Amino acid sequence: MTTSFRPVKLRGLVLGVVAGLGVGLAPGADQQAVAAPAVPFLAHQAAYELSLLKSRRSPAVDGASGRILYSFTGSECEGYTTDFRQVSKVDTEGGKSKISDMRSTSWEDAAAKTYRFHISTVTDQVETSNVDGYAERTGDTITVKLKQPSARTFTLGKDIVFPTEQVRRIIDAARDGKSLLELDIYDGSENGQKVFHTLTVIGQPVPGDRVPATPDVGSTTDTLKGMTRWPVTVSYYDKGARENAGEQTPEYAMSFELYENGVSRALKLDFNDFVIGGAMSKFDIKTAKPCK
Repeated sequence: MTTSFRPVKLRGLVLGVVAGLGVGLAPGADQQAVAAPAVPFLAHQAAYELSLLKSRRSPAVDGASGRILYSFTGSECEGYTTDFRQVSKVDTEGGKSKISDMRSTSWEDAAAKTYRFHISTVTDQVETSNVDGYAERTGDTITVKLKQPSARTFTLGKDIVFPTEQVRRIIDAARDGKSLLELDIYDGSENGQKVFHTLTVIGQPVPGDRVPATPDVGSTTDTLKGMTRWPVTVSYYDKGARENAGEQTPEYAMSFELYENGVSRALKLDFNDFVIGGAMSKFDIKTAKPCK
């Protein structure tokens, strides 16, 4: 029985993000530049209020609350910085509660070659995870060097992508009319050694003049009003377990509406035992330095 839900990093995904079915190839030595999206990523800050939508098992989760604070800045010239914090409280039958506070800072260059990250998690006022490191793509491999939780160096396959590139690829696939996309993702979460296999399902485009059934502060902003968006669901699997055991249930799934510029709204986090909703309560556009 799950009594608390894993903090989930918005990718760009958290949640912006290439074309085609199957695992996308990350740039290698002969393809180091990443094509610019038709619509540049938007530098912005957003807040999402969390609440319990559904509880599936017994003993059941009685309630959930919290907030996600998300900041995405940068450009193709200087790379992309993501600052993320998720504070959440989950209540179960019997009056038990668990409070988690996850903070993450990461930087990813526009060519998807370098990714730096620092992720810390505090559960019930006790630090339960502290991961600090960076990943560098060189030729046919990705070298990961961790400082925390312990010094360690290891390599990953060239086809693995980083979070901002994941969002770029989802947007490109959606723009090309694709409905499925599989990617292997490394974001430094868990103990810094885990790779997720993801399956993304992309729905039909929603024109900008179609008002959401439940508007929020973002959907009423002039910047987003006329912009196309897609309903997207990304399921996350433990890549190692999947390879050893075949088909499996995803560890969690994230659904949201994704705009062309990488902004996400109407979050839904499915942890199998229960589902959490995230409604956008704050949205501010930030100034990005123009490329020279």
